Amino acid sequence: MLQVPEIDRVSDAFGDTKHMPKYDSLPEEFKDWHHNPYCEAISSWFYSGAKAHHNGIAIKDHAYVAKPGVDPGKALAAIKAVLGSWDPKHEHKIAACGYMLSEWFDRKALVA
Repeated sequence: MLQVPEIDRVSDAFGDTKHMPKYDSLPEEFKDWHHNPYCEAISSWFYSGAKAHHNGIAIKDHAYVAKPGVDPGKALAAIKAVLGSWDPKHEHKIAACGYMLSEWFDRKALVA
């Protein structure tokens, strides 16, 4: 499992990509992010926002719940820091954040 980095307040506020996986190291299914549910969730978060959810985050009609041993606040801060950065190309940002989301959170359908 990808290690969750510590994000300081400056990186949280202004973005940071030091911990972002390099594009070449990402599994292929994340590079074709229009067909990956984790990347689609990140894209939705980027454009429309997300809501807090017990032990994770809710995006559209799914909850992303922290996997055992993962601190959800730290993991979400790491993803948010990349989303808030101006540095990477959009495709790399969505693919890398989708990968991090998949590493640290389980996807579950929200029940109405």
